[in-house]
Amino acid sequence: MRMFDTGDVRLHYRVDGPDDGPPVVFANSLGTDMRLWDPILPMLPKGLRIIRFDKRGHGLSSCPPGNYSMGSLVTDTERLLDHLGVKECVFVGLSIGGMIAQGLAVKRLDLIRAVVLSNTAAKIGNAEMWAERIGAVQKGGIEALADAVMERWFAAQFRATPELELWRNMLARQVDHGYIACAAAISGTDFYTPTSGLRLPALGIAGSEDGATPPDLVRETIDLIPGSRFHLIRKAGHLPCAEQPEEYAQVLTDFLKGVGHV
Repeated sequence: MRMFDTGDVRLHYRVDGPDDGPPVVFANSLGTDMRLWDPILPMLPKGLRIIRFDKRGHGLSSCPPGNYSMGSLVTDTERLLDHLGVKECVFVGLSIGGMIAQGLAVKRLDLIRAVVLSNTAAKIGNAEMWAERIGAVQKGGIEALADAVMERWFAAQFRATPELELWRNMLARQVDHGYIACAAAISGTDFYTPTSGLRLPALGIAGSEDGATPPDLVRETIDLIPGSRFHLIRKAGHLPCAEQPEEYAQVLTDFLKGVGHV
C-alpha cells in the first residue's frame, strides 16, 4: 500500500511482483476499489509486475471537490505510471477503468502496448441516465442505488450467494462525492472517434448478464480497433473477474501470452 501525490490528488496504489517484470496495470470500475482484482491475481502467470490503484474519489485515494472529467482521470493514471517508470504495459480496464484505458492509449501510446477493455464502452449511457443516478446519490447516498447496482453487476446465481454482501458493502462504503464526480466524468465521455484511431493489440471482455455494459455494446467498442478480439463470459454480469475468476484469468493469460508479454 503506497500513496502518490500527483499534485492534484493523492492516489493509493499497490505494486506486486518483481520490479523488472512485464507490467500489467489494472483500473477498476465505478464504485469499487483495487480489491476488485483480488480473485484473479493468484491465477495469473508468475513474474508479472502487477500495478493497481484507486482512482480519485474511490478506496483510499483522496476525493477532491467538484466534478471530475475523464481527462483528469486519464492524467492521474498517466502521472502514476510515469512515477513508477512504466513503459509498454498491458492495461486492463473495467467499466470506467476501460474508458481510462482508451483515453490513455490515445494520449500516451508509449505507455501501453496492449489493452483489455472489459465490460466497458466508448460511451456508456447518456446524460439523462447519469443525471438521474447522480440525483439519487445526492438525495439518499450510494445506499439508495445499491440494490439496483447489484442487479447490473451480477447474474442472479451470484446474487443468491453470501458473497454478494461483500460487493454491496464495497459499493456502499465508497464516498458519495467520489461516486458522483466519477459518474459525471462518464456522462461527459464519448470516445468513439479517438478509440477508432487506435492501432494496438486489444481484447474485449463482456459478461452475458451485464446490465451496465451489455455484450453488444462492448463488442461495438472493441470492433473499433482493427484486429481486436472479443470474449463473452457466460453466467456473469458487469464484474466477471469476481463472478467467473477462473475463466477471466485464463482469457487474460492467453492474451498476455498471445501478445508476447509473458
